[in-house]
Amino acid sequence: MKEIATPPAVEVPADLNITDLLERQVTADPANILFGRQLSPGQWTDVSAAEFRDQVVKIAKGLIGSGIEVGDRVAIMAPTRYEWTLLDFAIWYAGAITVPVYETSSPSQVAWIVEDAGVKLLFAETQNHQRIVERAVAQEKLQGLGQIHTIEGAGLDDIRAKGAGITEDQVIARRNVAAGADLATIIYTSGTTGRPKGCELTHSNFTELSLQALGSSLGSVVHKDASTVMFIPLAHVFARFISVLAVAGGSRVGHTSDIKDLVDDLGTFEPTFLLAVPRVFEKIYNAAMLKAESEGKGSIFAKAADTAIAWSRAKQQGKVPFTLGLKHTVFDKLVYSKLRARMGGQVRHAVSGGSPLGERLGHFFYGVGVQILEGYGLTETTAPLTVNTPELSKIGTVGAPLPGCAVKIAEDGEILGRGICVFRGYHNRPELDQEIFTENGWFRTGDVGTLDSDGCLTITGRKKEILVTAAGKNVSPAQLEDLIRADAIVSQAVVVGDNRPFVAALITLDVDTLPQWLKRQGLHPETPVTDLVKDQKIIDHVQSVIDRANESVSRAESIREFRLLHTDFTIESGHLTPSLKIKRPLVMKDFAEEVEALYADAARNKA
Repeated sequence: MKEIATPPAVEVPADLNITDLLERQVTADPANILFGRQLSPGQWTDVSAAEFRDQVVKIAKGLIGSGIEVGDRVAIMAPTRYEWTLLDFAIWYAGAITVPVYETSSPSQVAWIVEDAGVKLLFAETQNHQRIVERAVAQEKLQGLGQIHTIEGAGLDDIRAKGAGITEDQVIARRNVAAGADLATIIYTSGTTGRPKGCELTHSNFTELSLQALGSSLGSVVHKDASTVMFIPLAHVFARFISVLAVAGGSRVGHTSDIKDLVDDLGTFEPTFLLAVPRVFEKIYNAAMLKAESEGKGSIFAKAADTAIAWSRAKQQGKVPFTLGLKHTVFDKLVYSKLRARMGGQVRHAVSGGSPLGERLGHFFYGVGVQILEGYGLTETTAPLTVNTPELSKIGTVGAPLPGCAVKIAEDGEILGRGICVFRGYHNRPELDQEIFTENGWFRTGDVGTLDSDGCLTITGRKKEILVTAAGKNVSPAQLEDLIRADAIVSQAVVVGDNRPFVAALITLDVDTLPQWLKRQGLHPETPVTDLVKDQKIIDHVQSVIDRANESVSRAESIREFRLLHTDFTIESGHLTPSLKIKRPLVMKDFAEEVEALYADAARNKA
């Protein structure tokens, strides 16, 4: 199959904007709980639809009273928290446009976004964030940013106070200005290649995509009795879309800004569905495995995992053998129920995006009772272009197009997208719009994939990241990297080999999982990473991981050599995007000496 389009599931009015989704909730059931606000660890306070709207309107009044006009840009620089969504809706109610800024952004990154988007007012979480913004303003001599308010402290009270003279009717008039085709937000790409580009997403991108998704079988996941804990960055399009989707569906949403608190927060909030990037699911699996091994139950966990995967594969094929079903029931009581309890006990679905999940992990979680609905999309497609649904789920694929969307495979294998999710273009970059869209309006994703007979998409690589060895062999690094990164003690993997005689890899170690693993190996759990990269047990283990990964590719594509690095790739170091994607060009630049040494050592050993 080369092309598939999924027809719309519902009819959405052209003048509908995002604020209408909240208004619908208030009209239908003002007492329905839309948010759980965490005021102290484990203590959640419910916020109803009516209460949330009242809070939104008060801040919207303050924005209007602060001089914010229709179409003005207002930025939010904060981690994921309740106030992020509160401000987002308030900005829309004031008729303005939201510009997210990651809280980890440097002054130069902040300066670029503020200047390029024309930000007039900015909300910063803390005084530290405020200082970063002020430094950016001073360094770049920015003139347009007139106001900075902190979320913590008295900043929001100051905004509310400025709305004292603004009436409810003024807010209603403002929120009604935007039609579906109007700009709702400018989201800057996380910059895996070059300077971030501002993606202009409209109200229709969010409203139509949300309502079409709810009109599909995803409506059985996101609904009035459903709930989730938001922990991935709301500055990222994935979390942002789910946030709007949850309001449209009337689901209850909690927030946690520190992933270290996630397990505890899941236990007290008890969500019914989650959204995460694959690395989170890998960490959940590895943490459970290492915990079992530390308690002397490693072999039981391994058998339980194998059973879960086999059961899931059999279930997908339509028939589970009696003996396998019996084993699965036993392990459900012994192992799977405990793992579900770690996720709050009520989770039955999870939405995964950002990068490939991996078939084995997808089968494992489905086997333990959590169906991961893997999807695919970009900032330019308002997150999901395709997604697996409860009705059509094929593990190993990223599903079929959402209603109102279409996918086409170009002659060179590139995935093209079209439909209600596709953005209207890049901010201030019309020349890029000409490059990114085909003559007949298809959006070029830059990714490579295939469509199966059911219209489900499989991602096979990134067009610009295809490596070509000196022998002319094309190698897609993503598949190998995903398999290596799934190991318990591996944090990140970057496959190299462009214009080189063979394929190699740079590997970093996971400092969170290393101590338990080291203890089991008879090594001191606090051994410095600088020593571990030279330890033969570590080297042999990583080699075994690479050997297994190599089984998935031809010999010409297999990794011949690797190098363990002393330091990890992180968001703070600039080598990962906030959605945990590798910034390959920057890694290749900063670790050029290690790559050269790797190939030089291999050449000497061969000689």
